[in-house]
Amino acid sequence: MKIDIPNQGVKSLALLLLLAMFSLSLSAELLIPMDRTQTNHLKAYGVAFAGLKEQLVVKWLLNYRGGSFLLPSAPELIALCNIRGVRYESISSADVAAIYVEIQEANMEVITLEKEPKIAVYIPPNTLPWDDAVSMALEYAEIDYDRLWDEEVLAGKLSDYDWLHLHHEDFTGQYGKFYGSYRHSDWYQDDVRINEAMAAKYGFDKVWQLKHTIAEKIREFVVSGGFLFAMCAATDTIDIALAAHDVDIVDAALDGDGIDPQYQSKLDFERTFAFENFKLKTNPFEYEFSDIDASDYSRLRGAEGDYFQLFDFSAKYDPVPTMLTQNHTNIINGFLGQTTSFYRDKVKKSVIILAEVPNQSDVKYIHGNLGKGTFTFYGGHDPEDYQHMVGDPETILDLYKNSPGYRLILNNILFPAAEKKKLKT
Repeated sequence: MKIDIPNQGVKSLALLLLLAMFSLSLSAELLIPMDRTQTNHLKAYGVAFAGLKEQLVVKWLLNYRGGSFLLPSAPELIALCNIRGVRYESISSADVAAIYVEIQEANMEVITLEKEPKIAVYIPPNTLPWDDAVSMALEYAEIDYDRLWDEEVLAGKLSDYDWLHLHHEDFTGQYGKFYGSYRHSDWYQDDVRINEAMAAKYGFDKVWQLKHTIAEKIREFVVSGGFLFAMCAATDTIDIALAAHDVDIVDAALDGDGIDPQYQSKLDFERTFAFENFKLKTNPFEYEFSDIDASDYSRLRGAEGDYFQLFDFSAKYDPVPTMLTQNHTNIINGFLGQTTSFYRDKVKKSVIILAEVPNQSDVKYIHGNLGKGTFTFYGGHDPEDYQHMVGDPETILDLYKNSPGYRLILNNILFPAAEKKKLKT
């Protein structure tokens, strides 16, 4: 059937179509800038994850305005940005094309994020919920994650996840080397009871045997293709546990029997993730595990005095370290931890150094490959709590919504979402 439309009606219809097309072109994409104009950097990562959760195409624009995100201009994402206080810009197709040209001609790259990673955080059940920077970052950014501990690891649950973070756990079985200062404290004695009960449940005579086994399971997770991220004491203690394997390195004050007198010569550095040629410190009264850690508690210079610096990488040829170092500044305030940073001469030559402490012999942030997977170690306890002490109150992240130190954590959480061909370069 032929429908006659009056001439005026044709003009009106054409005008409506042109307006519709113009409107679409004006809001073709949603740009979430990650430079200093961003009002809430941390929650911006959560918006990117929300897009992945809805199976939307998310582009990570490496080195473009601090590592910005480009998403479809979906009404639900716009609403989410408004609710969470995340700054965004609605840009046209022409704007997108201009951005792509700029990226092509500079040290920048476009990374497609393929899927929402399945995230797990290894946390002992007796840990306070605010005593881990990664858990706080995930919750503040509103990114889903699961908690697990030794029972789930021994049951093979790691294979259900893409990414694992290690709470500042002591995988050597020495209860964090807190014996000297806190052995009479209720929380310390509770920690001993919980760990001894877990070891006994699974047939281990000693806690250190359980923890060394857990370290091996985590290593298998990475070798099989998992992404591992660790901070503070988990970074060096997991390597110590892997190097020691079935060798007793725990003093009698902690487990009732003596240390293997040949423990140092029996360490196998081929089994470790990142460190080699280190010497252990087995005195239970010394608050240190080995000579990997460069913590210097005798000279407290403050966050600005202890700053560290991110390295620049080629976005096109080294996309992985570039992803891990995306930020709106390359100078970041320092922060202490039981393991604050790592002496450079203990880091394996195959490991990539992502950030160093200028004019010092230590490095803060490292990354490497093992088997099909990767590991990233970040020294220190809390990026916005310079000297975190036992029992300190939680960090209120709404006061640090633009924290560059916390951004490095969230880069790691986003990293496994990248298209696989980019991760293999």
